[in-house]
Amino acid sequence: MTQPTEPPVFDGHNDVLLRLWKGGAAGAADRFAASDTGHIDLRRARAGGFAGGFFAMFAPPEGAFRMPSFQPPYDEPLPEELPQDRALAAIAGQAGVLLALDRAGALALCRTVAEIEAAMAAGRVAAVMHLEGAEAIDPDLATLDLFHAAGLRSLGPVWSRPTAFGHGVPFRHPSDGDTGPGLTEAGKRLVARCHDLRIVVDTSHLNVAGFEDVAAAGLPLVATHSNAHAVSPGARNLTDAQLRAIGETGGMVGLNFGTMFVNEDGRAASDRGLGPFLRHLDRMIEMAGEDHVGLGSDFDGAPMSSDLADVAALPALRRAMAGHGYPDMLIAKICNGNWLDFLRRYWGG
Repeated sequence: MTQPTEPPVFDGHNDVLLRLWKGGAAGAADRFAASDTGHIDLRRARAGGFAGGFFAMFAPPEGAFRMPSFQPPYDEPLPEELPQDRALAAIAGQAGVLLALDRAGALALCRTVAEIEAAMAAGRVAAVMHLEGAEAIDPDLATLDLFHAAGLRSLGPVWSRPTAFGHGVPFRHPSDGDTGPGLTEAGKRLVARCHDLRIVVDTSHLNVAGFEDVAAAGLPLVATHSNAHAVSPGARNLTDAQLRAIGETGGMVGLNFGTMFVNEDGRAASDRGLGPFLRHLDRMIEMAGEDHVGLGSDFDGAPMSSDLADVAALPALRRAMAGHGYPDMLIAKICNGNWLDFLRRYWGG
C-alpha cells in the first residue's frame, strides 16, 4: 500500500455523506471503511494522508434536472427550489450517517480545532459537519439551532438553485458570478445567526451579490471549494476581486479538484494532468495571499482528474506542488495549516 506523504490533508469539501446515504444507512460504516466506488474511504484515506475536513450534507435535486454536459459554451437551467420538508428529510438522513460513523469510531465529528487536532494526532479522520444549501432550514432558524447542537459548524446558504435565503450561480461557462440578486432578508438573518453561533458561512455557490452581502455582514469571506476565474472563466469560479476580498477579510478559499472548474476551457476532461491545478493555486495565492488558500477537493461530488482520482492520490498533488517550486512550509499551509488557523481564529480556541 502506498504510504501517505506528509503533511496530511485537511480538506474544505467532500460529498461522501451523500454517497453513503444514497446507498442506505445500513452498512454505511462498512462502505466507509473500504469501498470499490467513490473517492473516499478509510483505506484510501490512510494511503493518501487524508486527515479529514468539511463533510457536506446536500439535498439532491428532484424531478427532471440533469447535470450539464460541461461541453462549453453551456448555460444550464437551475433546478427548482426544493421544499423545506423534503430537503430536511435528506439532510437529517445524512446527519444521521455522520453521527453513526462517529459513534462507530470510523471518524471523529469535530466541533473545535482542539478536537480536529486530537483526531489527527490519533490517526482518526476529523469531520466538520457542513450544510451545502440551506433548504432544510426554516425561516425562523429553529432548525439551524437544532443542527448546530448536533455539530453543524459550516453552512452554504445556497447550492446553485435558489433558496429562501439567496441565489446561486448557474452552471455556465464562460461567465462570471454576477448573475442576479444576492441574499434575501431571510438570508441576511441566517448569516447573522451563523455569525452569532460561529458557523462558517461558505460563499462557494453564491453569486457576486450574495458574496458581497456576506462581506457587508462583517464575516470573513470563505469559499470552501472554488477556483480562480482568471484561469477558468466559469460562473462557479472567483474573480481576482473576490479572491483579494477573501484575503483582506482573513478568510479562506479551497482549491476545487472538479475538472470542469479546473480546466481552462471548462470541460470535464480527466486527462489534463496537474498543471491546471498549479495555475489555479498560483493565482489564488497571488490574489488572496498564501495564508488564505487551502484545498477543497469536492471528492464524491465532481469528476476528477485521472492524476488525482481519489484520496489515495493526494501525494501526487503534494509532489506536484514541490516540483513547481513551492517550499515545504507553503505546502503544509495549503494542505492543512491555513484551514486550521482560520478555524482557530473564527471558532476561537
